[in-house]
Amino acid sequence: MPMYYAEYLKIDELLKLQNVRSDPPEHDETLFIVIHQVYELWFKQLLHEFDRLKVEFCENDVFGAIHRLQRTRTIMKTLVSQLDILETMTPMSFASFRDRLEQASGFQSAQFREVEFMMGYKRPETLKFLPTDAPSRKVLEKRLAERTVVDCFYDLLAQHDVEIPKDLRERDVTLSTQPNESIQRGILKLYRSKPELVILFEAMVDYDEGQQEWRYRHVKMVERTIGNKVGTGGSPGVAFLKQSLFLSVFPDLWAVRLEF
Repeated sequence: MPMYYAEYLKIDELLKLQNVRSDPPEHDETLFIVIHQVYELWFKQLLHEFDRLKVEFCENDVFGAIHRLQRTRTIMKTLVSQLDILETMTPMSFASFRDRLEQASGFQSAQFREVEFMMGYKRPETLKFLPTDAPSRKVLEKRLAERTVVDCFYDLLAQHDVEIPKDLRERDVTLSTQPNESIQRGILKLYRSKPELVILFEAMVDYDEGQQEWRYRHVKMVERTIGNKVGTGGSPGVAFLKQSLFLSVFPDLWAVRLEF
């Protein structure tokens, strides 16, 4: 039998997943559900891309990594633009169905925590917000114990004669990435000697800037909608989100700018 569009993309199943809980239905709850489901799909794609980026870094596939970072940066732009749509929902509209969410909160997005863990921002304490028997928690625990994109970036640097300090090669991968002066000296030399790596480094900074932009816009959207209230489901809310504002994925690439 021929394969049709709706069958290939499971359109019938997909369109049955937007189930509002307000009764009578509040108009904006559908928008709220659609936006967050689409976010989860993009997070899935980002994880898919970052798994590939780790391989490209380890295999010294410079141009593959550049392409990967350009794509993920474009995805981040899309995530930011979706906030423009969500901000068309007023605080009163959200309040009209917020209590129907009960314990559900975007803070519980295991996939976004995966993105954070993969990019080197590891906070084991965030696991407590997921049920101990949740499959997503087991996936997140696995990510916590894995090498990050930054660790694989060190592998690429080593293939370009940058000496990786022993403490970085043997570091506890469950800890967050920290800047390192030895790595910065190596990167600076490559900036001055290998133009193809300059393109890669700038693509990495582009992604980094995009992720920071999304964090900022997300915080302001939450603050605009609920102010400084406790987040949905008792989550920490705006104060917690502000902790990661302007946090760099690749801090060494920002630090070397003082030397140019």
